[in-house]
Amino acid sequence: MNRKLLLLSILCFFSGWLFGQESIPLWEGYKVNYGNQVTLTPFVAEHNETGLAVIVCPGGSYCWLDKENESEKVAKWLQDNNITAFVLRYRTIGFFAYLWYYRGIFRGKQHPDMITDAQRALQWVREHAEAYRINPDKVGMIGFSAGGHLVMSAACFNEVNFLEANGIDTEVSLRPTFVAPIYPVVTMREPYVHKRSRRALLSEKRHHDPIMIDSLSLECHIPADCPPVFLVNCVDDPVVEYHNSILLDSALTANKVNHRYIQYQTGGHGFGASEEKGTAECRQWKQEFLNWIQQFND
Repeated sequence: MNRKLLLLSILCFFSGWLFGQESIPLWEGYKVNYGNQVTLTPFVAEHNETGLAVIVCPGGSYCWLDKENESEKVAKWLQDNNITAFVLRYRTIGFFAYLWYYRGIFRGKQHPDMITDAQRALQWVREHAEAYRINPDKVGMIGFSAGGHLVMSAACFNEVNFLEANGIDTEVSLRPTFVAPIYPVVTMREPYVHKRSRRALLSEKRHHDPIMIDSLSLECHIPADCPPVFLVNCVDDPVVEYHNSILLDSALTANKVNHRYIQYQTGGHGFGASEEKGTAECRQWKQEFLNWIQQFND
């Protein structure tokens, strides 16, 4: 029996090493509101000759996080294609805050918690690049739905050090090498706003505040140094109105940002890296993304 337990432990260890190491607590040692919930899970590619790395931000309306199609499946797909991935479990408001609206009294979790977590992940990965055999200048981000809003926020506000409030004056760049928002939330404005994401991000006190709405409507904040963007969505998306991506594409075009926009007619929402969800049409995005990132291999 002891031998069987030992063998099982060894198998578990090596399967963790192959498919993803134990989660890393990103705020350990810092006094951060709900920081113990924030983790980064590495999926190290065995043959990553290019040094590329991608931080994966799942969706979930800033209320919760997808645990499969937009997180581990994405990371394993990247790993299988010789790209090291890191799944970020960033702060979300949680089921009870969504249901009971208690952030009208207590702060809970809200902006800028989420973008602070994204910047912390980018900083941590770049500072530990050598340990993971990656190039710190080749660290991009991919996000889905609200996670798409998060990675695009990281691109738009890369010159703002949200980490400073936690006593971190980082020496590495907070500008992602590239970002890939997939069927993203983009605007906080009517008529295309995803209201659940807006309330979760801004809180019950602030989600109708016109200043906050404008400040996080990303189509209004494309910076001069915006990193390249790979953008995908579907016209038949029943969750996030497809004009969100059109607004972003128009803003990127107006600001002459290197980007690729693919609009599929079918596929809906939430398919991530699944081989079952969505449609054959929308599932082409994965190969299109792999083709697009070839530009960062030099």
